[in-house]
Amino acid sequence: MKSSDLDYKLPESLIAQYPAEKRDASRLMIIDRNSGRIQLDVFENMPDYLNPGDCLALNDTRVIRARLHGRKETGGAVEIFLLQELSDGGWSALVRPSAKVRAGAKILFPAGLEAVVAETLPGGKRRVFFNGEQVISRLEEAGEIPLPPYIHRKESDHNDTTRYQTVYSKHPGAVAAPTAGLHFTENVFRKLAAAGIEKAYLTLHVGYGTFKPIQADRLSDHQVDQEEYIFPEETAQKLNDTRHCGHKVVAVGTTCTRVLESCYSDGKYSGGNGSTDLYIFPPYTFRAVDVLQTNFHLPRSSLLALVCAFAGRELLMDAYHLAIKEQFRFYSYGDVMLIR
Repeated sequence: MKSSDLDYKLPESLIAQYPAEKRDASRLMIIDRNSGRIQLDVFENMPDYLNPGDCLALNDTRVIRARLHGRKETGGAVEIFLLQELSDGGWSALVRPSAKVRAGAKILFPAGLEAVVAETLPGGKRRVFFNGEQVISRLEEAGEIPLPPYIHRKESDHNDTTRYQTVYSKHPGAVAAPTAGLHFTENVFRKLAAAGIEKAYLTLHVGYGTFKPIQADRLSDHQVDQEEYIFPEETAQKLNDTRHCGHKVVAVGTTCTRVLESCYSDGKYSGGNGSTDLYIFPPYTFRAVDVLQTNFHLPRSSLLALVCAFAGRELLMDAYHLAIKEQFRFYSYGDVMLIR
């Protein structure tokens, strides 16, 4: 399959720059893979499309304030975008302007946070070391929530600190939100519980590579970045019980999908911690996911490739064209689909 098969034309006006006023007021598209039927609704009614005994798998990662604006000791402005904490206590990061920041340069940030920029890493990244400990908690004062590159704002919006997090976010470490989960509210969770629909949690710290486009002509020549995950034994057992009772596992987002597929073998889910670079594209036989909830994704992205593999390219492209016709909102702050 070629990367050009994942192309579609999207009016720029449909790229959501802000979230819906209410999380669960996002529009919902329901796709039935067997019949090809497509329905339109709002997310508040999502529980109506699942069955008692089904179980949601939710990614409870929390987005850190990974974007930092500081100055060199000489006064020059520097931006550091943290990508991943490294085993030596440092971080891999994007530094701008990297060419003007020599190895060993000290960068000063608000709240007394300081960093030393070290050597260049593969892919143009830099290794960065901070003064002191508990860096993630100190970022709460010194850093900013890193919004996706296609969100263009004249001014920052303080609501992003809450709206670019799921209501169940718990474990800090992501630099991008698991956006399929942004639509959930306590009201929706109450409806799910009343309908007998279960939920279980896993953690995958979403990396900046989630925005990396597929540049190869063939999908098979693309690679995705490693991302760390925690798949609790309790969650694995709950999902095994769900399947054993004849019910369905609902992956909330492509991040959950990659963890579930990575941790499923010999007919069962197995808990554990690790990292995955699983890249799912057509044709692919899903073993661990029965239903997928996901937002609308960028053309030529690994996320869109995964959803095409799950729904089938022709049906999914029909759905995307309908979404455009119906003025659905796209990407991270946009609307959502449920593929059954």
